[in-house]
Amino acid sequence: MTTKEIAVLGAGSWGSILASVLDENGSHVRLWSYNEKQVKEFNDLHTNTKYIKNFTFAESIKAYHDLGEAIDGVDYILFVVPTQVTRSVAHQVAEILKARHQKVNIIHASKGIEEKTYLRLSQVLAQEIAPENRQSISVLSGPSQAEDVAVKDITLVTLASNDQKAAKTIQGLFMNHYFRVYTSDDVIGVEIGAALKNIIALGAGALYGLGYKDNAKAALMTRGLAEISRLGTSFGANPLTFIGLSGVGDIIVTATSSNSRNWRAGNELGRGESLDQVIKNMGMVIEGIATTRAAYELSKQRGVDMPITSAIYHVLYDGADIKETINQLMTREGRSEIE
Repeated sequence: MTTKEIAVLGAGSWGSILASVLDENGSHVRLWSYNEKQVKEFNDLHTNTKYIKNFTFAESIKAYHDLGEAIDGVDYILFVVPTQVTRSVAHQVAEILKARHQKVNIIHASKGIEEKTYLRLSQVLAQEIAPENRQSISVLSGPSQAEDVAVKDITLVTLASNDQKAAKTIQGLFMNHYFRVYTSDDVIGVEIGAALKNIIALGAGALYGLGYKDNAKAALMTRGLAEISRLGTSFGANPLTFIGLSGVGDIIVTATSSNSRNWRAGNELGRGESLDQVIKNMGMVIEGIATTRAAYELSKQRGVDMPITSAIYHVLYDGADIKETINQLMTREGRSEIE
Protein backbone atom coordinates (compact mmCIF):
# COMPACT_ATOMS: atom_id res chain seq x y z
CA MET A 1 0.00 0.00 0.00
CA THR A 2 1.29 3.47 -0.90
CA THR A 3 2.34 5.48 2.15
CA LYS A 4 -0.22 8.16 2.98
CA GLU A 5 0.33 11.63 4.39
CA ILE A 6 -2.12 12.18 7.24
CA ALA A 7 -2.75 15.20 9.45
CA VAL A 8 -4.38 14.53 12.81
CA LEU A 9 -6.01 17.66 14.21
CA GLY A 10 -6.33 17.55 17.97
CA ALA A 11 -3.63 16.27 20.32
CA GLY A 12 -5.76 15.09 23.20
CA SER A 13 -5.63 11.49 24.39
CA TRP A 14 -7.63 10.06 21.48
CA GLY A 15 -6.09 12.17 18.74
CA SER A 16 -2.52 11.48 19.80
CA ILE A 17 -3.09 7.73 20.18
CA LEU A 18 -4.79 7.50 16.78
CA ALA A 19 -1.76 9.31 15.37
CA SER A 20 0.40 6.62 16.97
CA VAL A 21 -1.69 3.82 15.42
CA LEU A 22 -1.47 5.39 11.96
CA ASP A 23 2.28 5.92 12.32
CA GLU A 24 2.82 2.35 13.46
CA ASN A 25 0.90 1.17 10.39
CA GLY A 26 3.27 3.01 8.06
CA SER A 27 1.60 6.35 7.33
CA HIS A 28 3.45 9.65 7.58
CA VAL A 29 1.63 11.42 10.40
CA ARG A 30 1.54 15.07 11.48
CA LEU A 31 -0.16 15.98 14.75
CA TRP A 32 -1.62 19.47 15.17
CA SER A 33 -2.34 21.24 18.45
CA TYR A 34 -3.37 24.82 19.24
CA ASN A 35 -1.17 24.61 22.37
CA GLU A 36 2.43 25.63 21.65
CA LYS A 37 3.74 24.16 24.92
CA GLN A 38 2.16 20.82 24.08
CA VAL A 39 3.72 20.87 20.61
CA LYS A 40 7.16 21.61 22.09
CA GLU A 41 6.83 18.78 24.64
CA PHE A 42 5.75 16.36 21.93
CA ASN A 43 8.63 17.23 19.58
CA ASP A 44 11.31 17.48 22.28
CA LEU A 45 10.35 14.61 24.57
CA HIS A 46 7.87 12.60 22.43
CA THR A 47 5.39 12.64 25.30
CA ASN A 48 1.90 14.08 25.88
CA THR A 49 1.77 13.86 29.65
CA LYS A 50 -1.43 15.84 30.27
CA TYR A 51 -3.45 13.33 28.28
CA ILE A 52 -1.50 10.04 28.12
CA LYS A 53 0.63 9.02 31.08
CA ASN A 54 3.70 6.79 30.75
CA PHE A 55 3.67 6.67 26.96
CA THR A 56 6.44 7.59 24.53
CA PHE A 57 5.48 8.41 20.95
CA ALA A 58 7.54 7.51 17.91
CA GLU A 59 10.01 10.18 16.82
CA SER A 60 8.57 9.88 13.29
CA ILE A 61 5.42 11.73 14.40
CA LYS A 62 5.98 15.48 14.31
CA ALA A 63 3.69 17.92 16.10
CA TYR A 64 2.71 21.27 14.60
CA HIS A 65 1.25 24.48 15.96
CA ASP A 66 0.81 26.03 12.50
CA LEU A 67 -2.31 24.55 10.93
CA GLY A 68 -1.20 25.40 7.41
CA GLU A 69 2.04 23.47 7.83
CA ALA A 70 0.22 20.54 9.40
CA ILE A 71 -2.14 19.99 6.47
CA ASP A 72 0.13 21.03 3.59
CA GLY A 73 -0.02 18.35 0.88
CA VAL A 74 -1.68 15.68 3.01
CA ASP A 75 -4.00 13.00 1.61
CA TYR A 76 -6.17 12.71 4.72
CA ILE A 77 -7.22 15.03 7.53
CA LEU A 78 -8.45 13.38 10.73
CA PHE A 79 -10.42 15.72 13.03
CA VAL A 80 -10.22 14.76 16.71
CA VAL A 81 -10.98 18.15 18.25
CA PRO A 82 -13.81 18.80 20.74
CA THR A 83 -17.24 18.87 19.16
CA GLN A 84 -17.98 22.51 19.87
CA VAL A 85 -14.78 23.76 18.17
CA THR A 86 -15.01 21.44 15.16
CA ARG A 87 -16.71 24.10 13.03
CA SER A 88 -14.12 26.80 13.76
CA VAL A 89 -11.20 24.46 13.03
CA ALA A 90 -12.91 23.15 9.89
CA HIS A 91 -13.44 26.73 8.71
CA GLN A 92 -9.72 27.44 9.06
CA VAL A 93 -8.90 24.20 7.24
CA ALA A 94 -11.32 25.09 4.45
CA GLU A 95 -9.68 28.47 3.88
CA ILE A 96 -6.24 26.84 3.61
CA LEU A 97 -7.43 24.08 1.27
CA LYS A 98 -9.24 26.58 -0.95
CA ALA A 99 -6.20 28.83 -1.25
CA ARG A 100 -4.01 25.87 -2.20
CA HIS A 101 -6.55 24.14 -4.46
CA GLN A 102 -5.97 21.07 -2.30
CA LYS A 103 -8.41 18.15 -2.12
CA VAL A 104 -8.36 15.67 0.77
CA ASN A 105 -10.29 12.86 2.39
CA ILE A 106 -11.89 13.95 5.66
CA ILE A 107 -12.29 11.69 8.70
CA HIS A 108 -13.49 12.59 12.17
CA ALA A 109 -13.28 10.65 15.41
CA SER A 110 -15.03 13.09 17.75
CA LYS A 111 -18.29 12.26 19.52
CA GLY A 112 -20.97 14.88 19.94
CA ILE A 113 -23.68 17.06 18.45
CA GLU A 114 -23.14 20.74 17.73
CA GLU A 115 -24.99 23.04 20.09
CA LYS A 116 -27.75 25.27 18.70
CA THR A 117 -27.66 23.74 15.19
CA TYR A 118 -28.07 20.13 16.51
CA LEU A 119 -25.95 18.97 13.56
CA ARG A 120 -23.87 15.82 13.48
CA LEU A 121 -20.17 16.45 12.90
CA SER A 122 -20.12 15.07 9.36
CA GLN A 123 -22.79 17.66 8.54
CA VAL A 124 -20.70 20.43 10.13
CA LEU A 125 -17.65 19.35 8.12
CA ALA A 126 -19.68 19.18 4.91
CA GLN A 127 -20.97 22.71 5.49
CA GLU A 128 -17.54 24.18 6.13
CA ILE A 129 -15.32 22.33 3.64
CA ALA A 130 -16.39 22.80 0.03
CA PRO A 131 -16.96 19.76 -2.23
CA GLU A 132 -14.09 20.82 -4.48
CA ASN A 133 -11.71 20.48 -1.51
CA ARG A 134 -12.88 17.11 -0.17
CA GLN A 135 -13.15 13.67 -1.70
CA SER A 136 -15.06 11.96 1.12
CA ILE A 137 -16.20 12.37 4.71
CA SER A 138 -16.00 9.41 7.09
CA VAL A 139 -16.45 8.85 10.82
CA LEU A 140 -14.46 6.52 13.08
CA SER A 141 -16.24 5.41 16.23
CA GLY A 142 -16.69 2.59 18.70
CA PRO A 143 -15.63 1.33 22.15
CA SER A 144 -12.11 2.69 22.28
CA GLN A 145 -10.56 4.15 25.39
CA ALA A 146 -7.30 5.81 24.35
CA GLU A 147 -5.50 4.47 27.41
CA ASP A 148 -6.34 0.90 26.38
CA VAL A 149 -5.31 1.40 22.76
CA ALA A 150 -2.02 2.84 24.04
CA VAL A 151 -1.17 -0.53 25.64
CA LYS A 152 -2.40 -2.39 22.53
CA ASP A 153 -5.51 -3.85 24.14
CA ILE A 154 -7.73 -5.51 21.54
CA THR A 155 -9.96 -2.76 20.12
CA LEU A 156 -12.75 -2.95 17.51
CA VAL A 157 -14.30 0.14 15.93
CA THR A 158 -16.54 1.15 13.02
CA LEU A 159 -15.64 3.34 10.04
CA ALA A 160 -18.82 4.79 8.51
CA SER A 161 -18.95 6.64 5.21
CA ASN A 162 -21.28 7.35 2.32
CA ASP A 163 -18.29 6.52 0.07
CA GLN A 164 -17.57 2.83 0.55
CA LYS A 165 -14.48 2.90 -1.67
CA ALA A 166 -12.97 5.52 0.62
CA ALA A 167 -14.14 3.54 3.65
CA LYS A 168 -12.24 0.45 2.51
CA THR A 169 -9.05 2.45 1.99
CA ILE A 170 -9.32 4.16 5.38
CA GLN A 171 -10.08 0.82 7.02
CA GLY A 172 -6.72 -0.39 5.78
CA LEU A 173 -4.91 2.63 7.19
CA PHE A 174 -6.04 1.85 10.74
CA MET A 175 -6.13 -1.97 10.81
CA ASN A 176 -3.49 -3.98 12.65
CA HIS A 177 -3.18 -6.90 15.07
CA TYR A 178 -4.78 -5.04 18.00
CA PHE A 179 -6.92 -2.41 16.21
CA ARG A 180 -9.66 -3.89 14.01
CA VAL A 181 -11.98 -1.75 11.88
CA TYR A 182 -15.37 -2.63 10.38
CA THR A 183 -17.03 -0.53 7.68
CA SER A 184 -20.59 0.79 7.61
CA ASP A 185 -22.69 3.00 5.36
CA ASP A 186 -24.84 4.24 8.27
CA VAL A 187 -23.17 7.55 9.07
CA ILE A 188 -26.27 8.83 10.88
CA GLY A 189 -26.53 5.85 13.21
CA VAL A 190 -22.82 5.75 14.01
CA GLU A 191 -22.68 9.47 14.82
CA ILE A 192 -25.89 9.46 16.89
CA GLY A 193 -24.72 6.45 18.89
CA ALA A 194 -21.27 7.95 19.41
CA ALA A 195 -22.65 11.24 20.70
CA LEU A 196 -25.49 10.07 22.89
CA LYS A 197 -23.64 7.29 24.69
CA ASN A 198 -21.85 10.06 26.60
CA ILE A 199 -25.18 10.99 28.19
CA ILE A 200 -25.61 7.45 29.44
CA ALA A 201 -22.04 7.46 30.76
CA LEU A 202 -22.86 10.57 32.83
CA GLY A 203 -25.85 8.74 34.26
CA ALA A 204 -23.87 5.59 34.98
CA GLY A 205 -21.22 7.55 36.81
CA ALA A 206 -23.88 9.33 38.86
CA LEU A 207 -25.46 6.01 39.85
CA TYR A 208 -22.08 4.75 41.02
CA GLY A 209 -21.45 7.92 42.98
CA LEU A 210 -24.83 7.50 44.67
CA GLY A 211 -24.02 3.93 45.66
CA TYR A 212 -26.26 2.04 43.22
CA LYS A 213 -25.15 -1.42 42.08
CA ASP A 214 -24.87 -3.50 38.89
CA ASN A 215 -28.63 -3.98 38.42
CA ALA A 216 -29.14 -0.23 38.22
CA LYS A 217 -26.22 0.16 35.82
CA ALA A 218 -27.57 -2.56 33.52
CA ALA A 219 -31.02 -0.98 33.56
CA LEU A 220 -29.66 2.45 32.68
CA MET A 221 -27.49 1.15 29.84
CA THR A 222 -30.25 -0.97 28.33
CA ARG A 223 -33.02 1.61 28.48
CA GLY A 224 -30.56 4.32 27.47
CA LEU A 225 -29.77 2.36 24.33
CA ALA A 226 -33.50 2.09 23.61
CA GLU A 227 -33.99 5.84 23.60
CA ILE A 228 -30.81 6.49 21.60
CA SER A 229 -32.16 4.08 19.00
CA ARG A 230 -35.52 5.86 18.95
CA LEU A 231 -33.91 9.22 18.24
CA GLY A 232 -31.49 7.79 15.69
CA THR A 233 -34.13 5.94 13.69
CA SER A 234 -36.24 9.12 13.60
CA PHE A 235 -33.41 10.55 11.45
CA GLY A 236 -33.29 7.46 9.23
CA ALA A 237 -30.55 5.47 10.98
CA ASN A 238 -30.49 1.68 10.69
CA PRO A 239 -31.72 0.30 14.07
CA LEU A 240 -29.18 -2.55 13.82
CA THR A 241 -26.36 0.00 14.08
CA PHE A 242 -27.29 0.60 17.71
CA ILE A 243 -26.61 -3.00 18.69
CA GLY A 244 -23.18 -2.77 17.05
CA LEU A 245 -19.82 -1.34 18.06
CA SER A 246 -20.78 2.33 17.83
CA GLY A 247 -23.97 1.70 19.83
CA VAL A 248 -24.06 -0.87 22.59
CA GLY A 249 -20.30 -1.45 22.33
CA ASP A 250 -19.48 2.18 23.03
CA ILE A 251 -22.08 2.41 25.79
CA ILE A 252 -20.55 -0.58 27.58
CA VAL A 253 -17.03 0.83 27.67
CA THR A 254 -17.96 4.46 28.34
CA ALA A 255 -20.53 3.71 31.03
CA THR A 256 -18.35 1.23 32.93
CA SER A 257 -14.80 2.62 32.73
CA SER A 258 -13.25 5.11 35.12
CA ASN A 259 -11.10 6.23 32.17
CA SER A 260 -14.23 7.83 30.73
CA ARG A 261 -14.39 11.57 31.41
CA ASN A 262 -18.17 11.45 31.22
CA TRP A 263 -18.36 8.60 33.73
CA ARG A 264 -16.00 10.42 36.09
CA ALA A 265 -18.04 13.62 35.78
CA GLY A 266 -21.25 11.74 36.57
CA ASN A 267 -19.57 10.07 39.53
CA GLU A 268 -18.62 13.43 40.98
CA LEU A 269 -22.16 14.71 40.48
CA GLY A 270 -23.50 11.65 42.24
CA ARG A 271 -21.18 12.33 45.16
CA GLY A 272 -22.63 15.81 45.54
CA GLU A 273 -20.28 18.07 43.58
CA SER A 274 -21.79 20.99 41.68
CA LEU A 275 -21.66 20.97 37.88
CA ASP A 276 -19.32 23.99 37.87
CA GLN A 277 -16.95 22.24 40.25
CA VAL A 278 -17.02 19.03 38.20
CA ILE A 279 -16.08 20.92 35.04
CA LYS A 280 -13.27 22.69 36.90
CA ASN A 281 -11.97 19.42 38.37
CA MET A 282 -11.92 17.65 35.01
CA GLY A 283 -9.79 20.18 33.18
CA MET A 284 -10.83 18.59 29.87
CA VAL A 285 -13.94 18.76 27.71
CA ILE A 286 -16.85 16.66 29.01
CA GLU A 287 -18.72 16.07 25.74
CA GLY A 288 -21.81 14.59 27.39
CA ILE A 289 -22.80 17.86 29.07
CA ALA A 290 -23.40 19.80 25.85
CA THR A 291 -24.72 16.68 24.12
CA THR A 292 -27.37 16.25 26.82
CA ARG A 293 -28.82 19.65 26.02
CA ALA A 294 -28.73 19.02 22.27
CA ALA A 295 -30.34 15.58 22.57
CA TYR A 296 -33.01 16.85 24.97
CA GLU A 297 -33.98 19.69 22.65
CA LEU A 298 -33.90 17.41 19.60
CA SER A 299 -36.19 14.92 21.35
CA LYS A 300 -38.71 17.70 21.99
CA GLN A 301 -38.49 18.91 18.39
CA ARG A 302 -39.03 15.43 16.97
CA GLY A 303 -41.51 14.12 19.52
CA VAL A 304 -39.23 11.26 20.61
CA ASP A 305 -39.64 9.92 24.15
CA MET A 306 -36.25 10.07 25.94
CA PRO A 307 -36.95 9.95 29.69
CA ILE A 308 -33.36 9.21 30.79
CA THR A 309 -31.93 12.02 28.67
CA SER A 310 -34.65 14.34 29.97
CA ALA A 311 -33.88 13.39 33.57
CA ILE A 312 -30.14 14.02 33.15
CA TYR A 313 -30.87 17.32 31.40
CA HIS A 314 -32.95 18.54 34.35
CA VAL A 315 -30.20 17.55 36.80
CA LEU A 316 -27.50 19.32 34.77
CA TYR A 317 -29.36 22.44 33.68
CA ASP A 318 -32.23 22.91 36.14
CA GLY A 319 -30.50 21.79 39.32
CA ALA A 320 -32.95 18.93 39.89
CA ASP A 321 -32.20 16.63 42.81
CA ILE A 322 -30.64 13.41 41.49
CA LYS A 323 -32.34 11.04 43.93
CA GLU A 324 -35.76 12.57 43.41
CA THR A 325 -35.22 12.46 39.64
CA ILE A 326 -34.40 8.74 39.82
CA ASN A 327 -37.54 8.17 41.89
CA GLN A 328 -39.64 9.96 39.28
CA LEU A 329 -38.14 7.76 36.53
CA MET A 330 -38.88 4.60 38.48
CA THR A 331 -42.47 5.50 39.34
CA ARG A 332 -43.64 6.43 35.85
CA GLU A 333 -46.63 4.59 34.44
CA GLY A 334 -45.83 1.02 33.35
CA ARG A 335 -45.41 0.32 29.65
CA SER A 336 -44.36 -2.36 27.17
CA GLU A 337 -40.60 -2.89 26.74
CA ILE A 338 -40.78 -3.15 22.94
CA GLU A 339 -42.58 -0.25 21.28
